[in-house]
Amino acid sequence: MSSIKALIIDDEATAIETLSLMCHHYIPEITALETTTNPAEGILLIRNFNPDILFIDIQMPRMSGFDLLRQVPDPEFGIVFTTAHDEYAIDAIRFSALDYLLKPIDAEELRNAFDRYMLKKRNLQTDKSLYKNFMHNLQVKNTADFKLALPTLQGTFFYKPEQIIRLEGEGNYTRFSFTDGHSLLVAYTLKNYEVMLTAQGFLRVHKSHLVNAAHVKSYKDNALIMADQSTVEISRRRKEDVLEALKKNV
Repeated sequence: MSSIKALIIDDEATAIETLSLMCHHYIPEITALETTTNPAEGILLIRNFNPDILFIDIQMPRMSGFDLLRQVPDPEFGIVFTTAHDEYAIDAIRFSALDYLLKPIDAEELRNAFDRYMLKKRNLQTDKSLYKNFMHNLQVKNTADFKLALPTLQGTFFYKPEQIIRLEGEGNYTRFSFTDGHSLLVAYTLKNYEVMLTAQGFLRVHKSHLVNAAHVKSYKDNALIMADQSTVEISRRRKEDVLEALKKNV
């Protein structure tokens, strides 16, 4: 069994106690666990305890989780954010392919987040580039300027939503098609990206297809012709809503 060191930083002692108990019960791989309610002490623990994975609260009164991490410019550990609020910052986290847990924390989601960390660890992947992209996303004024991190077996690629023409679900994977003619297969479901990209002008037109309305060129025979000349079928039950949404986009 792997031996993992974990650090929990949260200004609420009860939240630390709950998450500590959950880690003990659901993540036996964690053999050393340190906690603190003081962000300044948390920075010292990061340097001295050298955790493998950090669970950090986003909203803390003296220093936010983001402010704390700005003082750790090149993290060598996995990061899982915890928060009681679904807010703008959550979009930045999602777009950066980093993990977060909404409070009250669900045991299955906690275990899944840890399993994703272990998968990256086994594949010798780090969160460094994802973290750098996350900091970029936090600094921009509009979610339209977010860069979407797309982790693949060939590495992690970063694209703005405007560069994406369409997405196609392939089981538990999603294939992206871009304006530069490239495509990527990413190990996340189409539903995962629908949640993120709907606010960016993307439309779910079929159970397997999500398209960028800005790159729809025409409609013919119950299908959309995209900017790359690909044809995307519209499902019968979505047709009315899709065509109405496209009218608003004209």
